Amino acid sequence: MQNSKEEIHHRMRVFGRVQRVMFRDSIRRRAQSLGLAGYVKNLSDGSVEIITKGEQEKVKELFEWAKRGPLFARVDKFEIDTVSVPKNFQDFTIEY
Repeated sequence: MQNSKEEIHHRMRVFGRVQRVMFRDSIRRRAQSLGLAGYVKNLSDGSVEIITKGEQEKVKELFEWAKRGPLFARVDKFEIDTVSVPKNFQDFTIEY
């Protein structure tokens, strides 16, 4: 059973050349412009994780853009699912 304080968020993991190409900053700026809350983070396996909550169409728009990424990125694969997060985000940030 889920903890009642946990929020359901959408998660996308992006694989390929997605670190050291301004991917996180580009995602953060785009998510903020769409009014989404959450975070983007580099993972130790070389992928990028995006956790977000917001209007379904805006989340879809962010994820569609993330499938391409910024100019020097190369997205080889991505995974999308939902996760329970014990935090209610107020804005969209880069986590380290």
